[in-house]
Amino acid sequence: MPATLFQKVWDAHAVRTLPSGQTQLFVGLHLVHEVTTPQAFDMMRQQGWRVAFPERTFATVDHIVPTSSQRRPFLDLMAEEMTTALERNCREAGIRLWAPDNDNQGIVHVIGPELGLTQPGMTIACGDSHTSTHGALGAIAFGIGTSQVRDVLASQCLALDPLNVRRIDISGRLNRGVYAKDVILTIIRRLGVQGGVGFAYEYGGSTIDAMTIDERMTICNMSIEGGARIGYVNPDDTTYAFLRGRRFSPAGDAFDRAVAWWRQMASDTSATYADRVTFDATAIEPTVTWGINPGQSVAVSEPIDGDPDDEAFAFMGFRPGQRVRGTRIDVAFIGSCTNGRLSDLEDAAHVVRGHHVAPHVKALVVPGSQAVRRAAEARGLHDVFIEAGFEWRGAGCSMCLGMNQDRLEGRQVSASSSNRNFKGRQGSPTGRTLLMSPAMVAAAAIAGEVVDVREMLEAVPA
Repeated sequence: MPATLFQKVWDAHAVRTLPSGQTQLFVGLHLVHEVTTPQAFDMMRQQGWRVAFPERTFATVDHIVPTSSQRRPFLDLMAEEMTTALERNCREAGIRLWAPDNDNQGIVHVIGPELGLTQPGMTIACGDSHTSTHGALGAIAFGIGTSQVRDVLASQCLALDPLNVRRIDISGRLNRGVYAKDVILTIIRRLGVQGGVGFAYEYGGSTIDAMTIDERMTICNMSIEGGARIGYVNPDDTTYAFLRGRRFSPAGDAFDRAVAWWRQMASDTSATYADRVTFDATAIEPTVTWGINPGQSVAVSEPIDGDPDDEAFAFMGFRPGQRVRGTRIDVAFIGSCTNGRLSDLEDAAHVVRGHHVAPHVKALVVPGSQAVRRAAEARGLHDVFIEAGFEWRGAGCSMCLGMNQDRLEGRQVSASSSNRNFKGRQGSPTGRTLLMSPAMVAAAAIAGEVVDVREMLEAVPA
């Protein structure tokens, strides 16, 4: 029977159907970090359990790790304690760990693909909701809670409810100044933050086909913001070219055999979907959130439309009919598992070159991994940012979640390339976050307010 990639991967990893109706699913790759693991390992010790397949678990430090200085011991006591606990737990369990002093350290959803750990046809779990990122390479990847982290460590399995699959087709060529971030914000705006509940999102169409793996990761990363548990793109030649030669990818003849298997795991052309939705890429504009969830967004050229009684208006200080364009910002943040990859930094640097950050703006660039940082520095991007007045940081999650020292203060407004604009997300309970593409963040940093990056790009050669 014709099937989707989701169905094929699910069936290939299903151990059995449980009495509850859930599937006991084998997890091919388990990724862990310092924040959601201490309690999981403690629960394992209380039961006297050992990690079942330590060779299938890989660890990094990313969420709470400082980015201004990563010298040990960290000045942040909690960051030092969590990192030390992860080091001890990984050492005792025989799990490979990339600590801050390791060249492979970085945000878990950045290093997985760049090391070739993430591969098509896999099931991947991590104690972080944005694990859906890995679906960009044709994997079925999902975030899990701390008790589930314990379960995977102990058994390499999870009990999960099956999902329906919604096919989302985006067709056409994106206009200059429009990026993958604008595409996913547009999708969430139309389908809603709860629209994907009970679904896995399969992204396709000519726009997705033409995207790089980095761009596909941005799309899949924010599937969770639209309510979907999983987001993925079928593997293709772009996927295979990305994986060839990476540290944990198959090599030689084994790579060719892997590609043959990966190809047949892609959705069949006659596969049936529970729902299908289409988008015209040529109609998408640079998009900015104005509210307190990622579905509350608007094209930069449009006025805000919404219920005046929505709490988002009172919290953010906007009103219906107002435009986000022209909103003064205090902080500009380029980074995160959504937009902290090399291509994101290149897009931002393209806008920044020859300009300077507005005097009242604090601007940060935080590479998603040590490898991204090295590659950016080899291209001289760090000089571009530093000369423009940005702070050039170490690898980590940084201001995406305000769990570390990088936080908003008071009612500050942040132009952010991250994935969530919830109340308090960036550290201050009254701070306000405007999500946008890295290029739009760069433009806002220079102007000191939200602007249309397309106008800045008119003066820059393509």
